[in-house]
Amino acid sequence: MALNRDFIGRSGKSSAPYEVSRVKIKEFAEAIGDMNPIYHDREAAIAAGHPDVVAPPTFPIVFSLAEAGKVLSDPELGLNYAMVVHGEQRFEYDRPIYAGDRLLTTTTITEIRSVGRNEFVTLRSDITTVDGEPVCRAYCMLVEREGAA
Repeated sequence: MALNRDFIGRSGKSSAPYEVSRVKIKEFAEAIGDMNPIYHDREAAIAAGHPDVVAPPTFPIVFSLAEAGKVLSDPELGLNYAMVVHGEQRFEYDRPIYAGDRLLTTTTITEIRSVGRNEFVTLRSDITTVDGEPVCRAYCMLVEREGAA
């Protein structure tokens, strides 16, 4: 069954800020196998011109996908998670993410389209500081296999 096109433009906003910590950045960098010292060591990050430890470029996946899940979980959308695969992910930055940042995410369904018997859902997550400073945008495309009848 086709996904509900009335959901295009629907948004959800995080209810509490995500607090970026040095530990979370280090754990993420280790999980992806990136030993760049600016992700692990405050002094190395400062020596490189940053105010604190820097998050790897794909770090927003940690919290942006959780917000996307909230937008996609409405049963009226008609998404069958058992048939979903992650099709694409990209990030556009205004500035790096640093330890100590407190970030909010607003996720919007920007497109739903059918390709053959599959349904494609594209989301945009706008990530800002709690003060409203733009940090980055995360774009995610999910594919519901065999979604269309």
